[in-house]
Amino acid sequence: MRSAGADHAQHLDAHRQLSLEQALEFIMDDECLEVTPNFVRLRKTVLNRGKRNRERGARKHAVEA
Repeated sequence: MRSAGADHAQHLDAHRQLSLEQALEFIMDDECLEVTPNFVRLRKTVLNRGKRNRERGARKHAVEA
């Protein structure tokens, strides 16, 4: 018997190795840059997707007002 998800293959791109300068150019307004001696990481400042959407909506309405 085959599993239900066997027919659905997903392709994931490999992560990018960014330098500090490249990461600063690549970063968006809702992200922060985490720098350690060994790694440079991009991550969302608000990890919860629902909260991010509410904040984005609040910023949009603040700009319109």
